[in-house]
Amino acid sequence: MVTSRTRATSGALVSRLALIVGVVFLVVGIAGFIPGLTSNYDQMTFAGHHSDALLLGVFQVSVLHNIVHLLFGIAGIAMARRVDTARLYLIGGGAIYLLLWLYGLIINESSGANFLPINNADDWLHFVLGLGMIGLGLLASRRADTARQ
Repeated sequence: MVTSRTRATSGALVSRLALIVGVVFLVVGIAGFIPGLTSNYDQMTFAGHHSDALLLGVFQVSVLHNIVHLLFGIAGIAMARRVDTARLYLIGGGAIYLLLWLYGLIINESSGANFLPINNADDWLHFVLGLGMIGLGLLASRRADTARQ
């Protein structure tokens, strides 16, 4: 027989994972505004593919891109408070990142459609983030469901 303590622990895992992911996005959003962590900082634009700023010298960022990371991080921290919203954040956020990955593969990086901006490194990071977030959400949900039985 599974106790309510086991259910609470399993539910807490989903919340903890969403909180961790949210904090990571928040840190990444802040890092995008720190010269040194972001090379070519003086060439950062608000939006668009003309921004030459590179987070960690690899990932193309702009002010808008950094704001999106900050907002995504805040959403994760806020949604981590409840099991159902934490699960939604991980699985739904992962789906958004997979769509962003596809979008990055389809658009021309030097076109106006690349408004965030994103480069090839961003595309593949979005793919890994999408799969990872969905995997965490499903795995933690499965543990919570197993604990309920």
